[in-house]
Amino acid sequence: MAVPLVAPTEAAVLDALRAVQDPDLHQDIVALGFIKDLRICGDSIAFAIELTTPACPVKDLMKSQAERAVRALPGVAKVSIEMTARVTSSRPVLGNKGLIPGVKNVIAVSSGKGGVGKSTVAVNLACALRQTGAKVGILDADVYGPNVPLMLGVTGQPMVVDKKIVPFERHGLQVMSMALLVADDQPVIWRGPMLHSAVRQFLFDVAWHDLDYLVVDLPPGTGDAQLSLSQQAHLMGAVIVTTPQDVSVLDVRKAIRMFQTVNVPILGIVENMAWFTPPGQTERYYLFGQGGGHKIEREFGVPLLGQVPLEVAVREGGDNGNPIVVAFPESASARALIGVAGKVAQRVSILNAE
Repeated sequence: MAVPLVAPTEAAVLDALRAVQDPDLHQDIVALGFIKDLRICGDSIAFAIELTTPACPVKDLMKSQAERAVRALPGVAKVSIEMTARVTSSRPVLGNKGLIPGVKNVIAVSSGKGGVGKSTVAVNLACALRQTGAKVGILDADVYGPNVPLMLGVTGQPMVVDKKIVPFERHGLQVMSMALLVADDQPVIWRGPMLHSAVRQFLFDVAWHDLDYLVVDLPPGTGDAQLSLSQQAHLMGAVIVTTPQDVSVLDVRKAIRMFQTVNVPILGIVENMAWFTPPGQTERYYLFGQGGGHKIEREFGVPLLGQVPLEVAVREGGDNGNPIVVAFPESASARALIGVAGKVAQRVSILNAE
C-alpha cells in the first residue's frame, strides 16, 4: 500500500526558495526578505514574493523559478504565487536631513543645455513609472520655462489645505509646477535667494502623498536651481538627458561633474532624438550625429539607460497633454522610454540596497 506523502514544512519550502536569486541584488529571495505570507494547506503551497520595484524586468523569471523549486518538493501538488512590490526608500547617510514627507525617492532629471527634450523625457519617465504600478509625482522645478503642465494637460490654480499646496492629478500622477501659480504670459524674474525659497516650497510645502518616486524636472544647465535642490532635498539620483551631437555631450560632462561634486549618484544617461525613421521605412537617419550617449558611458562609467528615436508623435503628445507612453505605448519612442523607466527603477533598487 502506498504511503501518503507528508506536506512539506515551512523550513523546507524556504530552503527550496533559497535557490532563487535576485540578479541585481546578488542574494537569494529568502535572505532578502522577499517571501511574505507563506501558507501550507495539505499539498497546496501559497506565498507572495514582494519585490523592491513593480518595474522589475525579471519578475516573471523569478516567479517561474520559485514555482519550479517548490513544486520539486515531495508532497506538493499546487503552488500559488502572488507577485507584489514595495519600493524601497532612499536614506541620507547621516540622519534624516532633506527627506520630503510622503516621498520615498527623489529623482532629478537634468541636462547640460536646453533643447534636448529634457521635460519630454521627465514627463514620459514619470508616466512610465506610474504604468508599472508605482505611485509617482512630478515637480516642474524649471521655474523660468515650466512646460510640464502643458505636456500633461493640467490647468488651473492649486488649492491650499492645512497650509499645504494640493498637487493636481493627471494620468495617475501628482503634479506641481510654477506655471500653475503665475499667469501664462507672466515672466519669472528671480535672483538666487528667491529661487532657493521657491524650490524649498515646492519640495516641502506641497502635500505629496505616499509617493514611491518624485520626478523633478530641473532647468537646463548647472545653476541655482540644481544647487538649491541638491542642498535642500535628499536626492536619490539624477538622470541626465542629452542628444548625440558633440556640443550636447560637452555640456553633459559639466552636469555630471556638478552632481558628483554635491554627492548625487548619476542613475544614467538618456540619449534623446537618437535617430529618425520616416513613416513606412526602416532606415535610420542620424540627424544629430551618432554615439554621444555611448561616449559618455565610456568616459564616466555611467549607464546609458536608453536611446529615444525622434518621432512626430512625441511632439504632438507633448502639445496636447497626452505623453507618448500614454497615447501610443507601442511606438518606438514609447518603448524606449518605458525601457528607460524600468532601468531607472532597477538602479534605484540597487543603490538603495547598497
